[in-house]
Amino acid sequence: MTRGAYDGLTVLDFTQGVAGPHASMLLALHGADVIKIEPPEGDWGRLLGELKGDHCAHSVAFNRGKRSIALDLKSADGIAVVNRIAAKAHVVMESFRPGVIGRLGFGYEDIREVNPKVIYCSISGFGQTGPYSKRPTVDGLIQAFSGMMVMNRLPDGTPWRQGMIAVDVTTGLYTFQAIAPALMRQLRYGEGSYIDSSLMRAAAAYQGAKLMEYVFSKGTPPPLYMPAGSYKTANGYIMVSAMRPHHFRTLFELIGRQDIADDPDLQTHESRIRNAARIIKALNETMPGKTTEEWIALLQPNDVFCERVNNYQDYLDHPHVRESGSLDWIEQDGFGRMPVANIPGLPPASTHPPQQHAPHIGEHGPDILRELGYGAAEIDAIFARGGVRAPAVMAKAAE
Repeated sequence: MTRGAYDGLTVLDFTQGVAGPHASMLLALHGADVIKIEPPEGDWGRLLGELKGDHCAHSVAFNRGKRSIALDLKSADGIAVVNRIAAKAHVVMESFRPGVIGRLGFGYEDIREVNPKVIYCSISGFGQTGPYSKRPTVDGLIQAFSGMMVMNRLPDGTPWRQGMIAVDVTTGLYTFQAIAPALMRQLRYGEGSYIDSSLMRAAAAYQGAKLMEYVFSKGTPPPLYMPAGSYKTANGYIMVSAMRPHHFRTLFELIGRQDIADDPDLQTHESRIRNAARIIKALNETMPGKTTEEWIALLQPNDVFCERVNNYQDYLDHPHVRESGSLDWIEQDGFGRMPVANIPGLPPASTHPPQQHAPHIGEHGPDILRELGYGAAEIDAIFARGGVRAPAVMAKAAE
């Protein structure tokens, strides 16, 4: 296994849900020791969907490679443990509502007093300042607030939410990329820093070109080009993209619609945008005449861009996906065998199985306490007092 870029770095991770855990997982997969601080009942992100044991698909997907300790942040033992980790952490991450972490005594100024070079990252819905800063929110609400649902509207104009937690996942990526240069400054210059990351800002950054386009077009952005969309075939759907003039002409000649290929009102980019309804109507009339596979066999060899509209099972089973190493399969104890999408820039998951394990609630508590200098008797007493939760396997053995 190649050494990770962040081997030897410690991350104190208070985050829950998806956005923060996604960012901290990427740090872990690059080698950082991410210590996940969970409440005794566990990260609420463990409940996002069907549950198997103490995991759901989201908690496995965004917490691989971390170590978990479960504790009460208001208990004397919990506070003492967190303070010991904070004193040595290179990065501290939290995703409480603004103001909460400070009231608990673990805000940026608190940590900086004992760890001046720390990189401290707060992740929230609307950011740490402004009139909406303390407003509760979730991914779908930010999709609504940011304009994404209007950009993604249905043909009849109904605003539509993305079917996955797109903003949370994107926020995790932007947060990870913000921490990476901060770590470079820390290692090169000995400087700490504070990062204010939010779902609102990530959603705007993700849609940056669409925001510009909206202003440029005075609120009526046209399609990027035409045709570009999915069309029903005899046995499914096909996605067609014909941006350049020769693509447009070849597409309609091959599907037997010479009338559209030769239409004098459809010979420029602007005229095709203006007469989009005519193009869409022709494709809706013609594409059901053959199967998706028949159309692809006809169009792709002639450089007309098209693809079958797959479902997830189609993707998992696809020979190109298998042979290109896009996916690996891992066993998560208590959850079962599942696919892991290999992240660009990282080695395949199969080359380092331990790094792919998502921790159970408090699973690494005993190890973390020993590393912090607690003796065996102290650890037993801490678990007995309940401020730090013993791992389920230990608790069961004690019964």
